[in-house]
Amino acid sequence: MVFKCQEDSFLKQFKTNIVSSEFATLDWPNPGGETQNLKGFNVICEDTILFPEGGGQPCDYGTLAGFPVRNVTRKGSTAVHFVESPCSFEQGAEVSMLLDFPRRLDHMQQHSGQHLITALFDREFKYDTTSWSLGSSVSYIQLATPHLISRESLDLIERQANELIREGRPVSVVLVDPEVAEEFQDARAPRGLPKDHEGLARVVRIEGIESNMCCGTHVTDLSQLQCIKLLYAEKVKTSILVYFVVGERVLTKLGEVFQREQQMTQALKGGPAQHLELLQKLQQNAKGTRKSFQQLLKDFATAEAERLEDLPKKERPKYFALHRRDGIEVDFINTFLRFAPEGIFYFLTVSEGVSAGSSAKGHLVLRGDPELVEQLGPKFVELLEGKGNGKEGSFQGKINNLAGLQDCQELLETHFRPKKIVAPAVVVPEPTNGSEEIEPPAPI
Repeated sequence: MVFKCQEDSFLKQFKTNIVSSEFATLDWPNPGGETQNLKGFNVICEDTILFPEGGGQPCDYGTLAGFPVRNVTRKGSTAVHFVESPCSFEQGAEVSMLLDFPRRLDHMQQHSGQHLITALFDREFKYDTTSWSLGSSVSYIQLATPHLISRESLDLIERQANELIREGRPVSVVLVDPEVAEEFQDARAPRGLPKDHEGLARVVRIEGIESNMCCGTHVTDLSQLQCIKLLYAEKVKTSILVYFVVGERVLTKLGEVFQREQQMTQALKGGPAQHLELLQKLQQNAKGTRKSFQQLLKDFATAEAERLEDLPKKERPKYFALHRRDGIEVDFINTFLRFAPEGIFYFLTVSEGVSAGSSAKGHLVLRGDPELVEQLGPKFVELLEGKGNGKEGSFQGKINNLAGLQDCQELLETHFRPKKIVAPAVVVPEPTNGSEEIEPPAPI
């Protein structure tokens, strides 16, 4: 069945009759990104101007009898509308449909633009389009080639596409019989017909460019696309993805880029022509500052280790704990342990800065008595929500939560805290009847 939305892609209002209405629920992602479980009804009408998802194109939104339509799917020759309504719809009742036209126009521009881009890549480079994706802000086509496409090639296709848009080439839809080879011979059919397809097939034709079997909604001439911008190409396994925007999305993307450019100008204190140079200088300065800071940390680690080394052996602590929040690099720990004296149990951590809070990530190292390292290592990484392993008196691990650091410290202190010596109790026997009282033994 060919739906009304496929006959006239620009029809915004329509009256039809209810065929069936059944209670249903729908997990629907709202504009805020959260998923809601909606209650409503799956409604089938005699015809529809709301396009059911298919051919890589998302479904339309709109209203039915004033209630929002949140999803439309195709089932055989019928379109099933999920209507968020508190009550069912009477069979045979006449209802009004209203289309969310800005969403439809956006989908038409991206879909017809995809047909045009696909045809031009095939004509110029003989690259087949194996699939495409209509994203919420950017779309892409997947080309069957392992060769990365240069910016010059993208510019060539973009220029040709926009020339055809300025010409306003007509876009038409014809119905053909898939069983008649003569009618179907010039139509590209990358996806093939659905298994449950019935009747004639729709072929979308761009005059002088291509014919493509497609169920989607399309513009009536290329001028309605306004313009096309090919953003970039990237290699994915043995294919190439070409990202693009069409029509209103080009203006949206231009607005986003210009706003970002203004923000960069304000942050860098220089105009757009200087942005790259200023950023490169910032990167060089940051790299130099980081290098100097790392050297200072190494110097501090060496000084701390030498301070312990300079202590007389009798005055050295049984354990030493040090926790730095200067970054997750382990150079500080490695430098410290290289100069630190033996015979001390070490509990060392480095982690992200204070701004990361208690959930900062970092590294942990234990070194000392092998038996104690083996005992405390797994406990510490569990308290710090990390993972690690060790051998021969050394334990290393990655940690994800510093909230347990105090608990680790207490475990360590408890182990090394001097043990209280309790003297054995002296048992004094009870005197027996008729006997003299026995004197307790003298203290030792």
